[in-house]
Amino acid sequence: MEDFNFTFAYRVGVADINYGGHVANSAVLNFFQDARIAYLAELGPYSEIDLGGCGIIMPEAHVFYRNEMFLGDELTIGVKSKNLKRSSWTMEYRIECRGELTAEGETPLVCFNYQSRKPCRMPTEFRDSLKRYEKL
Repeated sequence: MEDFNFTFAYRVGVADINYGGHVANSAVLNFFQDARIAYLAELGPYSEIDLGGCGIIMPEAHVFYRNEMFLGDELTIGVKSKNLKRSSWTMEYRIECRGELTAEGETPLVCFNYQSRKPCRMPTEFRDSLKRYEKL
């Protein structure tokens, strides 16, 4: 996790498990979201619905499953931001269990005004926080 300034601890619960006895595909996106919410809170008073004037919307998600995860596993989820643009950026995720890679992925995020239901520019203060935190 040396490439990640932010990590989030997560313990796999029963709701995360599928009929195969391991973590469900859909649960990994929830892990990403929980870690993303904590990451935004770490940057300042930010959330998915308030980056200081707008929220975010996720047009797509990429997940790469590398190893099984099981009930009770203690996970470490790394999160970082990259590819800052005028109104969007990408978050990258890495999930490890006992130091072993289990999943990784990316979610492009677009700044979104929920009142007008349209994309918008990234708030300057939020952009500056991202740049400082990630040293971009």
